[in-house]
Amino acid sequence: MALHFELVTPARLVRSESVHMVVVPGTEGEFGVLEGHAPFMSTVRDGVLKVYRSENGTPEDIVVSGGFAEVSASGLTVLAEHVEG
Repeated sequence: MALHFELVTPARLVRSESVHMVVVPGTEGEFGVLEGHAPFMSTVRDGVLKVYRSENGTPEDIVVSGGFAEVSASGLTVLAEHVEG
């Protein structure tokens, strides 16, 4: 199973890919999202998204500044105010 993950800024689509899991720096604390996660929305604090391409893989770190995360039946979408890199 794979999670569809999109990372978007107001200026562009940064990522659109299938991954194993993403850990998001939510304002209420970090949360991990896997395929089949219950739908919800959260604000995102400045921090690091951790993207796991495989179950036992090393995460890729993506620095984000603020925004929102939405988990739906179609996957995880993070709308970040700014993405470094």
